[in-house]
Amino acid sequence: MSNQSKSQWDFGELFPPEATRKVLSVAELTAQIRRLLEKQIGQVWVSGEVANFRAQSSGHLYFTLKDASAQIACVLFRGESVQHRELISDGRKILVQGDLTVYEVRGQYQLIVRSVELQGIGALQVAFEKLKQKLAAEGLFATERKRPLPKYPQRIGLVTSPTGAAIRDVLHVIQRRNPGLQIVLAPCRVQGDGAAGEIAGAIRLLNELAARGPSASQQKSALNEMGRIDLILVARGGGSIEDLWAFNEEIVARAIFDSAVPVVSAIGHETDFSIADFVADLRAATPSVAAEIITEGVFSSCKFFDQCGERMRQLVRRQFGGKQLLLTHQAARLVRAHPRRKFQNWQQRLDELQADVSRCLRHRARHSQIVLQNLAERLHRIRPSQFLKQRREQLRQIQRRLDALGPEQVLSRGYSITMDAASGKVLRHAGTIKAGQKLKTRLKTGEVLSTAGTVKAKT
Repeated sequence: MSNQSKSQWDFGELFPPEATRKVLSVAELTAQIRRLLEKQIGQVWVSGEVANFRAQSSGHLYFTLKDASAQIACVLFRGESVQHRELISDGRKILVQGDLTVYEVRGQYQLIVRSVELQGIGALQVAFEKLKQKLAAEGLFATERKRPLPKYPQRIGLVTSPTGAAIRDVLHVIQRRNPGLQIVLAPCRVQGDGAAGEIAGAIRLLNELAARGPSASQQKSALNEMGRIDLILVARGGGSIEDLWAFNEEIVARAIFDSAVPVVSAIGHETDFSIADFVADLRAATPSVAAEIITEGVFSSCKFFDQCGERMRQLVRRQFGGKQLLLTHQAARLVRAHPRRKFQNWQQRLDELQADVSRCLRHRARHSQIVLQNLAERLHRIRPSQFLKQRREQLRQIQRRLDALGPEQVLSRGYSITMDAASGKVLRHAGTIKAGQKLKTRLKTGEVLSTAGTVKAKT
């Protein structure tokens, strides 16, 4: 075999250079991924909801930022000069700025936070919350310092733009509900740079005007009484948070707090809240609602007076009907209580008693006649002549006794029957009679009405 011939064991190059693999360690791969993320993405803004928040004793803050379909780990190191760390809490939606990197120990990509804001409203909302907390701590929002509004204001100060929609709404409502209400306009800008200073200046100007009493030459004229301002209305139409920001400035809040005149705020729409709303004595949802609240006293009173006429007529008719019914009842009672009616009742009762006595006498006479007849028959059967004579004598005696006992015979002998005038009851004992009692005395002919004086009763 020549040297040029190949050996059966010569298989050539098993691993050619072009097929050689480059194997990386986990650390090397992770480092490459970190460098790639930091170079290609770098610093980003990310929004999401905070979850799994924990604050380490070292001062570092760890949390997860998530949305409906993904999440990312975040870390805020203690040494980072990041404002509003207090905004980070579970469940709160925030906006963070940070550097995207990889935590190589775990092979996990994460965001190193450099800035924190509330989601959707940014730095303005952060400033709003910060100023709100500051002023609340100073007591500017305290409920006990808020003053009641006058029920019947005669002159109000209006702080708003002279060309905005708010002044048109306020004037329209006041003209409809209380056209006599006087308005002192303190014009100012309500949007843009310097607007907050103009608003505060207008509030202070109205307070100075209210504190300045009328001059000696003006005191005789009510129309010149320019020192009287019952309340101040700070108003503006709707807009974005940027448009309404002037009413979130501290200078406006201080001016409202220092106002000696009650302040009503009507900023934006019903869902808009400003720092001025929290400081004011009353917050209205809109300028139109504020105008309705201010004029409610006069408007309700006018409505009440409109209804007074019909109400008074109803009351008079009701009272007249009640008195007429009472008068009818009293007249009927008077008729029943008239002395003539009572006397007639007594007479009727006396007639009834007399009829009863007559009926009893007739019954007694018939009974006696029957007895006499029976006795006569018996006498006739036993000893007719003598017995009859005796019986006749007995009968005459009985007749005389009956006649003597009869009330008519008693009355004919000069006696009388005294009865209670009210009940007709016969009075037999002086002890039953009371001084002043009405009496009726029956004589043989006629009756006598009398009043008992001093009563002497035998014991």
